[in-house]
Amino acid sequence: MEALAAAARARGLALRGAFHPGPADGAPPDTGTLILLGPDEPRFWPLFAASPEAADGAAHPLDRWSKREIGALAVAWRGTARFPSDGPPWPPFLHWAQRSGRAFPSPLGLLVHDTAGLLISYRGALALPQRLPLPEPPEAPCPSCEHQPCTTTCPVGALRAGAPYDVAACQRHLHSDAGAECRDRGCLARRACPLSQNLHRQDAQAAFHMAAFVKNWSGKEGGQA
Repeated sequence: MEALAAAARARGLALRGAFHPGPADGAPPDTGTLILLGPDEPRFWPLFAASPEAADGAAHPLDRWSKREIGALAVAWRGTARFPSDGPPWPPFLHWAQRSGRAFPSPLGLLVHDTAGLLISYRGALALPQRLPLPEPPEAPCPSCEHQPCTTTCPVGALRAGAPYDVAACQRHLHSDAGAECRDRGCLARRACPLSQNLHRQDAQAAFHMAAFVKNWSGKEGGQA
């Protein structure tokens, strides 16, 4: 795993969890170990920003970059790559994240990662034929988080403990002048998680994702993003 982690880091990626899938996990056939990959902050964004995909003006540059980089890792390690954009049917990345033992439901309902906090994201997965040894999973972080600042930080109450995500309230805020802080630097509630501070995510990366989120809103009330 250390050699694979080093190979991923060289491409701006980090290993964010792994598990040995069973028949009900939706992994590719004959997968011995499924490994989740996310951005290796803060190195990830400069590498992507300097890539051909970021400069060519075509649609979905980050998805295309991810497929090129993770696809190359899959070839080198004789595995298969899977991506959240594959589908339909869509690969069950949220299920895989929880099966890895490193992502847990937070008070907001979003997944929280043991080191990336609420800023966890997955660019893809490697399905390897060999069954690699894996470390013991960590404890869920939220029960020991004394103040749980993620539950009180959203300026419009769109993300609250025990309540569904109010997408419409969030989007109205993002479309307003008051929403510049979230729009330009990323969701305040997700950034408030103490573990999120580990990522040192660049503002340009946050703005890129938030711009896509704002652009893709249908304007309809209700629903989950």
